[in-house]
Amino acid sequence: MKLPMPPPAFGDLFERSDVRKILLAKLGPEVKGRYEHWDQLRHLTPPENLTPEEWWLGIKMARRGLRQEMPLKDKAGNPFTVVLSDSIQRNLFLIGRDAAGALRGQEASQSEVTREHYLVRSLMEEAMTSSQLEGAATTTQVAKDMLRSGREPRDYGERMIYNNYLAMRELKAWRQRPLTPAAVFEIHRKLTDGTLEDEGCAGRFRLPSEDIVIEDETGRVLHVPPPARELEQRLQSLCDFANQSDDGEHFVHPVVRAILIHFQIGYDHPFVDGNGRTARTLFYWSLLRSGFWMAEYLSISSILKRAPAQYMRSYLYTETDEGDTTYFVAHQLTAILEAIDGVHRYITRKQNEQAAAAALLRPGSPLAHQINHRQRALLLNALKNPGKVFTIEMHRSSHGTSYQTARADLLALAAEGFLRQSREGKAFVFVPVPDLEKRLHA
Repeated sequence: MKLPMPPPAFGDLFERSDVRKILLAKLGPEVKGRYEHWDQLRHLTPPENLTPEEWWLGIKMARRGLRQEMPLKDKAGNPFTVVLSDSIQRNLFLIGRDAAGALRGQEASQSEVTREHYLVRSLMEEAMTSSQLEGAATTTQVAKDMLRSGREPRDYGERMIYNNYLAMRELKAWRQRPLTPAAVFEIHRKLTDGTLEDEGCAGRFRLPSEDIVIEDETGRVLHVPPPARELEQRLQSLCDFANQSDDGEHFVHPVVRAILIHFQIGYDHPFVDGNGRTARTLFYWSLLRSGFWMAEYLSISSILKRAPAQYMRSYLYTETDEGDTTYFVAHQLTAILEAIDGVHRYITRKQNEQAAAAALLRPGSPLAHQINHRQRALLLNALKNPGKVFTIEMHRSSHGTSYQTARADLLALAAEGFLRQSREGKAFVFVPVPDLEKRLHA
């Protein structure tokens, strides 16, 4: 990866520039809604009568007037900062509306089973892509088969994904707990169980003899984390930040806080391995703790996996521009919004599939002529409640018919491939097939 061009020193630019001319240009912190780094800005056309350097100085002056210092620090002890620019505030509003508020319109009518199906799908997706970002070579299909069947992982890549899946499933229970170094170690142990060359490295800081650097695929050094001797204090500061209440003296938006927890673990790299997985898990923990219930349904890593260079570059932009984490925050907000949009697209698609299938069951339709009104009602119920269990007694009671008639109804639907029949004890139970919509169209 090519390292970004560091910006010109602010003090030098300020001393040699016509500051009055720059102030009259009334520049803001963004360029057409984008939070640009000098590495990108220098290739753009500046406003009339300004050089690229003067343009950058004006933007930096606007950012300095808006920046907020965070209690998290870089290696030199300087606080990281964030700028709540217009685009950042807009995206925070959209996330707050969609990830913490109620579901939109008809989405709220989707059954608990439908939402549970999507939750499992998202947890699998996050477990797979988060692990693949860190080197798991297991293919997506093999990983899905493993998680769905419940079989034990067979190799390193599968173990990474399996651990990630278990940890993500436990987050809901963990969200009420305050974050402590011991809790971070516990999460790290769960994520790295059976995946480290030295199992003794799980759930502890890297040692001074294990100080590491972050390199790209060519061996170019991209980042040197803080020395191991500082990690204990740095993690405690991170935990204090993570546990801040929203009614404290210095308010930090909960989504920004979750993103900065993610950022700081990646920046500090406190462990020999598994830092990225730990960072992203803590990000989800923080969102859930703050009431962003939809975080369970989001797979951020699947978005990051599409463009891993942009993910890394947002770290580098921060490190080369006075610890301004806005680059990383902006990148993550975009990823969150993409993931939220994916949830809404999925729900809309399921609604459309169910509506189309239900249309096939309308009175007078060809399929409706092949089944009776009781079977039609059951199939409509099954479309709205995938995974629901039906019994002969339940069907008999709902329609006030005889046991033999109810039994014949269900056995006929099973014979047509609409229901799957099995036994629970002495009784038969019937469950809609996973692809019921497609079967109805066949």
